[in-house]
Amino acid sequence: MTDMLTDTLQEEFIKILREELVPAMGCTEPIALAYAAAKGREVLGCEPEGIIAKCSGNMIKNVRCVTIPNSGGLTGIETACILGSVAGDAAAGMEVLEKVDDAGRMRTRKLLQKGGCSVEFLDSEIPLHFIIGLWGGGHEVEVEVRHTHTNIVSIVKDGQAVYTREQEQADKGYATDRQALSLDTIKAFADEVELSRIRDIFERQIRYNMDIAYEGISGDYGLGIGRVIRESYADGIVTRMKAYAAAASEARMGGCDMPVIINSGSGNQGIASSVPVIIYAREKNIPTEKLYRALAFSGLLTIYQKEFIGKLSAFCGAVSASCASAAAITYMTGGTIAQIKATIDNTLANIPGIICDGAKISCAAKIASSLDASMMAHYLAMENKEYEAYTGILKEDAGETISCVGYIGKVGMHQTDKEIIKMMLG
Repeated sequence: MTDMLTDTLQEEFIKILREELVPAMGCTEPIALAYAAAKGREVLGCEPEGIIAKCSGNMIKNVRCVTIPNSGGLTGIETACILGSVAGDAAAGMEVLEKVDDAGRMRTRKLLQKGGCSVEFLDSEIPLHFIIGLWGGGHEVEVEVRHTHTNIVSIVKDGQAVYTREQEQADKGYATDRQALSLDTIKAFADEVELSRIRDIFERQIRYNMDIAYEGISGDYGLGIGRVIRESYADGIVTRMKAYAAAASEARMGGCDMPVIINSGSGNQGIASSVPVIIYAREKNIPTEKLYRALAFSGLLTIYQKEFIGKLSAFCGAVSASCASAAAITYMTGGTIAQIKATIDNTLANIPGIICDGAKISCAAKIASSLDASMMAHYLAMENKEYEAYTGILKEDAGETISCVGYIGKVGMHQTDKEIIKMMLG
């Protein structure tokens, strides 16, 4: 690798950031269902008389326990599909439910009471996979989504395909090329990119994700974990990082209608990869320009890790995002590439075993625990202390460790995922 990143690679990395760091309201799995249902209603041309949602196990797992934004406190796959179809705006993407009004909520409740949506298990090897069928006015529409939350691969009306996505994008779920991502290229990009090209991305990320963090701390969501952490632990920078990141997560899992900037399809990963870095920079009076570069580093490192794991699995995404946050803090505070890699290795030597048992308010606690571990890894790395290669699953290079952990999350924990889903569904 050369010391400088080519303009072409810089442009590609910016496209990756713009593709992944997008706003979403609420937990992304129910929002994905609402989006597909809203798109289906557009094609159907009228409000549906009935809906069937065929969902993979991971989709069922991640929708089961979270409150749907703008629903009036409702939960579940049926709510997400009906609300999206009767009151959603597909043009708004992952903010599809932003403009839902009282009339839409009332129509949703009526359809729910009539059993207007049924749910079926979709036995698929693709973790993020669902098919929404709608019928009404003498017509039927079917919308299929695979791999990523808004990756509609086909729309069929009355048995005729009206939309089919190009095969390569249908199979992977995104348009950008991720093959050039590595720790070295991510650092080179963060070092070299002209800030004017990415400033708007991170201005929005800071605004959205910190707004919901403040809302989570002051509002009444879940257990109020952010306030408990802040009031019960010794005051300090790590306590505040954990408190605000956890509070932001708890708010969005608890139905707050404020959007967050997501990462790799996840609001919790978007929060965990940004809020701690922002808090740290503000506490230490780090210049804004350096913060933007650190957020670019953290965002791309999260995406890089998730490339090996996949969008949904039994591996908790808070681990990957918190690892990226701490590595970005090492970067932001002048750490060497060796110390950045040590931060990653030290984190992944500790907490690669946290399972994902669905989206819910306790995800906030997993973010707090993951940040505690990753910041311990950062402090060790800054003292030039690192667990040796081949200690457990650690490899010679941090990039190899990331791919190894990804393999465990995607392949090794595949059966674990099935058992978790089976247990949750009783």
